[in-house]
Amino acid sequence: MKKTALSFMLAAGLAVAPTFAHAGSVHTDWEKFKAGRAFKHLSIDGQRAFADLLQAHDLLTAGKTEQTVPLLYDAEKKLDAASKASKKFDAAEASLNRVPQHPAPAGHVPSTAPETWIPIGGEFVETETLAPEKKAAIAAANSQIKTGNNQQAAQSMQVVNDQVDFIVALAPLNMTKGAIARAQVFVEGRNPQDALSAVDQALNGLVFVDDDVLDAQAAPASSAPATTAAPAAKK
Repeated sequence: MKKTALSFMLAAGLAVAPTFAHAGSVHTDWEKFKAGRAFKHLSIDGQRAFADLLQAHDLLTAGKTEQTVPLLYDAEKKLDAASKASKKFDAAEASLNRVPQHPAPAGHVPSTAPETWIPIGGEFVETETLAPEKKAAIAAANSQIKTGNNQQAAQSMQVVNDQVDFIVALAPLNMTKGAIARAQVFVEGRNPQDALSAVDQALNGLVFVDDDVLDAQAAPASSAPATTAAPAAKK
């Protein structure tokens, strides 16, 4: 995993190129550039779809079933858009090395057939012991990523420097679409418990991997095929 940059999603409106207009601001601009790189691979539509699902989960848990209807349909729309964009890739789940922070659920057997994956989010993790203010910045950035506030997350990470890695959340497209469709049916049938279970299935279906997996997917066509891509060697 890279220690020299914060690698993750491309946020709407987030500048990813450094601008060194003034010599005194070089360090600040470089930190902003690294934070911007943290968002280069991910699907914005996919991120928004899962932000809808997280909100729907909270509303269903609170018994506010009716309010989840527009969120579930918006999640479906955003996921459809993500499925048509270049951020997706095909790979067998068994070829994706999960990170230890997010192991597979008990009894889960990874599929060996290629599936379509959408990079929808992730989180920063420490690579060494950090000061309390840097721990707080990481926690704030991870919360901001979950709600789609990528630019705020990038700003939060400016104080952390190179002492973190980034792990990426991948959503299996077909399984997620099926779970959303079931949640819609259950909500409209006034069956909030089954709707919540369907939303949980979508959220629990994520596979967290090293961001090097996405670097490999973005490599030239002459590199290894997507179905056999593995994380690069640790640096």
